[in-house]
Amino acid sequence: METSDILERWSEYIQELFYDERGQQPETQKPIEGPPILKAEVEKTINDMKNGKAAGPDQIPIELLQALGNWGIDQLTKLLNRIYDTGNIPKDMLISTFITLKKKPGATECENHRTISLMSHTLKLLLKILLTRIRSKIKLEISETQFGFVANKGTTNAIFTMMMLM
Repeated sequence: METSDILERWSEYIQELFYDERGQQPETQKPIEGPPILKAEVEKTINDMKNGKAAGPDQIPIELLQALGNWGIDQLTKLLNRIYDTGNIPKDMLISTFITLKKKPGATECENHRTISLMSHTLKLLLKILLTRIRSKIKLEISETQFGFVANKGTTNAIFTMMMLM
């Protein structure tokens, strides 16, 4: 099989794997607004990110972001706020590099490979900040009696307690 055919098959497989069947998402009635991203959020999130991870297509390792210094963090915070306020993520930040790892020795089919997506650490930083904000909001809305689908609150203890009461 030619290299171009192999690359074409991988391209098809990745598109099938990540295709969103939901189609176009409806527009929200009003813009969703939140407080600006704080420099402290950026610093904490950068410092919490693990060192030694592979860089995305932009080739910027997390260690470089961790070494930015005061001025660099200010500029990064401004960039993240511009993205957050407008909802427009620069196209180069949305590009990912896909790496495949064989699940079994001698695997030749795409389905027998684990697909890993390497994305920009700057995009990861933004996503982690947003995820932290969402989790803190959700935590306030979830009942104390909610078990399962919540970190550190499995159903085992709830089932045991219920069994003891019966």
